[in-house]
Amino acid sequence: MADYSFERIARTAQSEAYRIETDTAAIGRVDLHFTDAKTYGTLVVHAALPEDEIEELISEIDARLVSTADEYREDFVVNVWRGEEFGTFSEDDTDDFDEVDASGN
Repeated sequence: MADYSFERIARTAQSEAYRIETDTAAIGRVDLHFTDAKTYGTLVVHAALPEDEIEELISEIDARLVSTADEYREDFVVNVWRGEEFGTFSEDDTDDFDEVDASGN
């Protein structure tokens, strides 16, 4: 079992977003949206992550982020995307983001 860490990058009254890392690399991001009875998640992971690790990661997200935020919920619904990180973009030029050129580098 991988040792996952979650770094919160955004929070509102009904949602949170986390960067997901292991000891060696960033592996994805999860956005959580809380309603009265259900929690909805969008999990984006790198393409190389196999299905069994994705299922393990969903269990960790449920135990460490969802269950601790909401004592009662009927369901945790997760939409999973696999791909590669292209970059982070912002209108604010003062942000310290990695720049990506047209070739993706």
